[in-house]
Amino acid sequence: MRFENTVQRAVEARGIGLHSGVAVHIRILPAPVSTGIVFLRTDLDNFPIPASWRHVARVSYATSLMRQGVLLSTTEHLLSVFYSMGIDNAFVEIDNLEVPILDGSGQPFVELIAQAGIHHYRRRRRYLRIRRPVSVEDRGKRISILPAESFRLTCEIDFAHPLVGRQSIELEVTPERYAAEIAPARTFGFEYELGQMRNMGLIRGASLDNAVCFTREGVLNPGGLRAADECCRHKALDLIGDLALLGRPLLGHVIAERAGHAMH
Repeated sequence: MRFENTVQRAVEARGIGLHSGVAVHIRILPAPVSTGIVFLRTDLDNFPIPASWRHVARVSYATSLMRQGVLLSTTEHLLSVFYSMGIDNAFVEIDNLEVPILDGSGQPFVELIAQAGIHHYRRRRRYLRIRRPVSVEDRGKRISILPAESFRLTCEIDFAHPLVGRQSIELEVTPERYAAEIAPARTFGFEYELGQMRNMGLIRGASLDNAVCFTREGVLNPGGLRAADECCRHKALDLIGDLALLGRPLLGHVIAERAGHAMH
């Protein structure tokens, strides 16, 4: 992982947007060294939107990017997979305004990258090393980053639900551990919030095929949860996807307590 990587060959997927409900087709293609991750809106003459904190537009229920008025929504799952699997450079052709949700987790994107293969460049990676602790806190939510020799993550959540409650996960983020422990965790929501979210123009593409839905006492999905702490693992997935907007691999220990996209 000391050298920059891209995908070896083009791969593609089709699906719908979680919030917009629109049909969308993406292709992931190799990119030259030091390109970073760049989305290309093929429906708008390949208009480029780099995956950078400079272009963050909205952070309510998903992380959206905007450049010169052109929007791209729900980028966090795909970016989380790129970041954790060591893909530094890629072009992502996309023909609509939202990255497809697929099954609600990072697993399909991990499988796409495995299908594409990884090409190693001779260019050394440039890391962002945390030299002193930094922390952001607001109304009981907090994120801190401490110096570390690798990318470590601690994620804590607390939901007043019998199947969720207080959960915590800590791990060193490597491609192997991410693929096994984080990628399969799906996005989730609560049945009693669905009406309000739809009134806000959200989750038009949501279904039990691409999200976990909790009732007040249980879970609606016939197969149940993929892990007892699936919610915490998915929050960790989201956090990594937002951190990917740094544009460089991180050397630090990120500790997130009841945080979300806005704080990320």
